[in-house]
Amino acid sequence: MSSVAHTPTKVDPKLATAWKTKPPKELSDAEVLAMPESEYMKPVQLEFFRHRLGTLRDELLRSAGETTEHLREDTLLVPDPADRATIEEEHALELRARDRERKLLKKVEQAIALIDSGEYGWCEETGEPIGIGRLLARPTATLSLEAQQRRELKQKMFGD
Repeated sequence: MSSVAHTPTKVDPKLATAWKTKPPKELSDAEVLAMPESEYMKPVQLEFFRHRLGTLRDELLRSAGETTEHLREDTLLVPDPADRATIEEEHALELRARDRERKLLKKVEQAIALIDSGEYGWCEETGEPIGIGRLLARPTATLSLEAQQRRELKQKMFGD
């Protein structure tokens, strides 16, 4: 039996202790990943993700405001039907993108509410940790990777 499989991965000591001295919003992804498991969803990590989600929410709201302004600016009368059709198609694409962002904004708000209730970072299906890596990649995740894969497999087999 190989002893390599059982050896924990080495973590840079500077990364592993940065969370003790830096404010949570200044931590890097690598520093949060290097934190000990005993700190999972304790105040430092919760504040880190609250800041990340708040930043994402602000970006989504700013983008929505820019879309509104852009749509208002382009509503000038355009006499050429081809130009008008092009502008309308661009607006339709932009509105679809904003609709996706609106849905993401709702998930961001729900994730912030989970932080407030102390349930953030835990799989809503199994109660197990979602994992820092998954939360860094998708801070609005509510399912562990395994639970998400099971759900997607069921949807593929049985439809929505």
